[in-house]
Amino acid sequence: MFANEVIGFINDSPTPFHAVSNIKKILDDNGFVEVYEGGREEIRFGEKYYVTRNGSAIIAFVMPEGIPSSMSIVASHCDSPCFKLKPEPVVCVEKNYLLLDTEKYGGLINSTWLDRPLSLAGRVFMDYGNKIVPKLVDFKDVRLVIPNLAIHMNPEINKGYQYNLQKELLPLLGMGNDRDSFDKLLKSACGDGKILGMDMFLYNSEPGTVAGIDNELILSPRLDDLECVYASVDALINSDNKDKLCMCCVFDNEEVGSKSLQGADSDFLLMTVKKIAAGLNMDEQTFSGMLSRSMVVSADNAHALHPGYTEKADTNNRPVINEGIVIKKNSSLKYTTDGFSEAFFKKICKNAGIPVQMFANRSDIAGGSTLGNISISHMSVHTVDIGLPQLAMHSAMETAGVKDVTYLREALEEFYNAKYVIDKDIVEIL
Repeated sequence: MFANEVIGFINDSPTPFHAVSNIKKILDDNGFVEVYEGGREEIRFGEKYYVTRNGSAIIAFVMPEGIPSSMSIVASHCDSPCFKLKPEPVVCVEKNYLLLDTEKYGGLINSTWLDRPLSLAGRVFMDYGNKIVPKLVDFKDVRLVIPNLAIHMNPEINKGYQYNLQKELLPLLGMGNDRDSFDKLLKSACGDGKILGMDMFLYNSEPGTVAGIDNELILSPRLDDLECVYASVDALINSDNKDKLCMCCVFDNEEVGSKSLQGADSDFLLMTVKKIAAGLNMDEQTFSGMLSRSMVVSADNAHALHPGYTEKADTNNRPVINEGIVIKKNSSLKYTTDGFSEAFFKKICKNAGIPVQMFANRSDIAGGSTLGNISISHMSVHTVDIGLPQLAMHSAMETAGVKDVTYLREALEEFYNAKYVIDKDIVEIL
């Protein structure tokens, strides 16, 4: 079952660094060759490549057999809301409790992180003489917890409570007053060499699983947006199109605005496309024509109708888990979908036999945005915003559908394989 593959990938990817590392392994195993932003490697027709940035963003692409007249691009993100460790993180309370000082990353649901097993993972930079080398670490066997205050001491907690991020949501590392315990833990994983810098995150260490009476649900951390990530990578690997440039982009930092060198609000995608074009000796007119005939699918999960809060959904646009891929529209362009891209993607899904649903926010509830409208600010291409319907978005444990993630893989494979011609506002799918 494809959902189990997705769950396994998510379990092995506690941070964006680990997700990209795992994607690289998958691509390597399927004949992709790594190229480098600063390199001058020859890009050849019919070959498969990938390039990374900061170890937390990756773009994989499959070259056609001749000069591409268009591109099919899928974009997603590999970061999720969580807690990030501050520098010098150890806090000792009354010489008995060791806490870690953290700050929130993204718009997480605070209460979902309490009273559950947590772990630490991330990236450290090691000083090896004349080299500074990154190293991934995952303390999956070390359990931390953010303990709640007993209801006897906070009898009003079930009437609504505002947690203080600095005081009440710091994870308990252990007992005692050894302020060097965290450094010792890091060194136990890193070996010789001095640690000069780190990007360490707290993550929910409970593994994902299928759930529901018929195993129809996926219950897992980081479904937003790792299930779209894995489905898009798998679709690219299994695609077979010899006429156009097919790309899979996985960005970082979407949950905090994408304004980083590895985020969608960077030049990563544009520079990669330009490098490919330069390697093919494309002139400016050919390049701009290719962009005008291309399509981007921005894949980031969507809100499903919640059975306990049906009033929070729009009157008619109420997607349900396991009923198909969601196309997202918004008049303020928080989602980039317009009538053109909506029609295009519906036709792709129809050809693949994939059900489609529509999402729009209630007019009196502001919704979130995604990476589609950010990425096209750097490279203007027709774009549709889609996602998989899920519950409890930005919780430490989210819920989605087993059928939907398979629908997405099949729809994206159809998108990559489809032969289409965009001429102004007319699309011909051959």
